[in-house]
Amino acid sequence: MRVLFDVTHPALVHLFKHPIRALEERGERVHIASREKDVTTSLLDAYGIDHVALTTASGGPLSRPREFLVRELRLVRLARSLQPDVVVSQVDPAAAHAARLSGARCLVFDDSEPEWAAAALTHPFADVVCTPATFERELGAKHRRYAGYHELAYLHPDRFTPSRDRLERAGVNPDQRYFLVRFVSWNAHHDAGQAGFSPSAKRRLIDTLARHGTVYICSETSLPPDLRRYRLPVSPTLVHDVLAFADLYVGDSQTMATEAAVLGTPAIRSNSFAGDDDMGNFRHLETEYGLIRSIGDEDEAVRQAGAFALTPPTKTWQRRRERLLDETIDVASFVLDTITEVGAR
Repeated sequence: MRVLFDVTHPALVHLFKHPIRALEERGERVHIASREKDVTTSLLDAYGIDHVALTTASGGPLSRPREFLVRELRLVRLARSLQPDVVVSQVDPAAAHAARLSGARCLVFDDSEPEWAAAALTHPFADVVCTPATFERELGAKHRRYAGYHELAYLHPDRFTPSRDRLERAGVNPDQRYFLVRFVSWNAHHDAGQAGFSPSAKRRLIDTLARHGTVYICSETSLPPDLRRYRLPVSPTLVHDVLAFADLYVGDSQTMATEAAVLGTPAIRSNSFAGDDDMGNFRHLETEYGLIRSIGDEDEAVRQAGAFALTPPTKTWQRRRERLLDETIDVASFVLDTITEVGAR
């Protein structure tokens, strides 16, 4: 079987890395079309996954449509040369169109209801669209739901065990009280019109948390000089170890908030998505499991982060996590099984 993965974001490296390895171990022919976005290609290199970088993410109002066009042309050309049986992606029109134009089947993983525009250009060309069971839209006959979240493809305990030794060797003391903060760039196509922490709120947040422990910042954008001393001093491959032992996660990242939740790390997420029209997975993780607090107002988010930092961690979050794990699946196995089924048709 020939499988082409479209990997355009760091989160997709993690979502697909275990299925990629399993397919390669079975002797399948696996190809990865990557994108220079944040640490995407660095992660692929660190995990020893061969890939071809087709485009580079950049800022500016005209850069995104220009990149989409270039990526579509290059991905179609690559797919036609490889003749894959199945193209696997998240919501990406280029991947869906490349599958259709190369005669491949198209498998899409979607967990973001707000991505209407990209979904409208992707879902019609997909053969199967897989979403978490909490996904709040119906996608018709091609829609498959699973009990879990994308992040359980790599942070399920069958797939990941955090290591104190790895952190200590990298200079992070897992027994020290510390907080992990994540800021994203907000320049993705689905982020148009949305925003996270403002520069002033970032400083207030760091000042607040620093009174109670060490602060580590993981940021997609360059930090101002006064905040650079807080930059996380470890390889991107160790960020989940850092997150697992953190006393609190605070940030405007969607993915890392869910990662914190499935690891049992208390999480405060603040961005303009949080509210009445929020994604189903965040609503469920907050109301059903109490593992995330999603707060649209950045000042309130800073206040709650400070209040939480005053309180020593308890075992409450781990009990909540255990319940979540009892009610969800190893998503990597689901991804692998679905690729095998769709690619063999």
